[in-house]
Amino acid sequence: MSTEKNYREQVKHRVTTLNEFIIERQNEFPYAKGELSRLLSHIGLAAKIVNREVNKAGLVDILGEIGAVNVQGESVKKLDVFADEKFINALQASSECCGIASEENKDIVIFDTEVAKKGKYIVTMDPLDGSSNIDVNVSIGTVFSIYRRISQTGHKAELQDFLQEGTRQVAAGYILYGSSTVLVYTTGRGVNGFTLDPSIGEFCLSHPNMKVPDSGQFYSINEGNYVHFPLGVKRYIKYCQVYDKQTNRPYSTRYIGSLVADFHRNMLKGGIFIYPAIEGYPNGKLRLLYECNPIAFLIEQAGGKASDGMDKRIMDIIPTSLHQRVPFFIGSRSMVETAETFMREAEEEEKNKKSI
Repeated sequence: MSTEKNYREQVKHRVTTLNEFIIERQNEFPYAKGELSRLLSHIGLAAKIVNREVNKAGLVDILGEIGAVNVQGESVKKLDVFADEKFINALQASSECCGIASEENKDIVIFDTEVAKKGKYIVTMDPLDGSSNIDVNVSIGTVFSIYRRISQTGHKAELQDFLQEGTRQVAAGYILYGSSTVLVYTTGRGVNGFTLDPSIGEFCLSHPNMKVPDSGQFYSINEGNYVHFPLGVKRYIKYCQVYDKQTNRPYSTRYIGSLVADFHRNMLKGGIFIYPAIEGYPNGKLRLLYECNPIAFLIEQAGGKASDGMDKRIMDIIPTSLHQRVPFFIGSRSMVETAETFMREAEEEEKNKKSI
């Protein structure tokens, strides 16, 4: 046996792989008979394929635009399309998914084979979050969310299967393609992270039972839009910048422009991410179904908080459309609650001015 093969065998025995972990936790879902486990395993497989292409994107013609525009009005990159196709193929091959909703597709994608019609789950996803950062080698990611279908099995998936509130998610997660590739997911029983070991081609448990600190030193927001921010957000930013020894301020601003990367840092170190309603995006920019809900599920399972900035829990919002947008305040609980206080006070102040 070669030295490399020996090493791979030793590593496999020392660590817990993603597939092993998923199988070990299968008993937590008495209503499932391995279907959810297979679905999560196929997501992990698609992540490996996309990771390979992300890592060599600078060497091949996969960066340029394909001349198309997605449903959000954003220019579609070749790698966006590749990631979308690979995740769709993996989910369809799992035989457990009857349809998906993706940022790259205007309508739901229905799998209409007889096997797929029997699938118990639907998936919502942003196959390549932060894709505008590809050509400058900045971290990008994938976000996904899994729901049990509510339409009758044996038939095609319907739109109602996708318009479910976030509290009905059975699993959610993200994959971060950065200096290392990390897959983080929850099934409602804590959050666990897995780092891809390229030497054995496996995601290995690296961040068990992840918990976000109650407070942190970072705030993440695109301050280039400052003049368009609501008054409450402007005041919260000034609060973050003022020295106060008791609350360890000033905080440092960190904004990558990739939701997965910004969120992952704050999840590990503590912080807040804000994308409020602004001029041009009166309901916020981030999409409820395949960005905000899965990330909100993760942060709540890690002990943090996600809201619309006005005390409305993200996962309680009932979706009315596939690509619905919402304001998004997420991160360490105490930081989100402080930001909400600034938002409420500013709104009350503006109401009083109008009533005079």
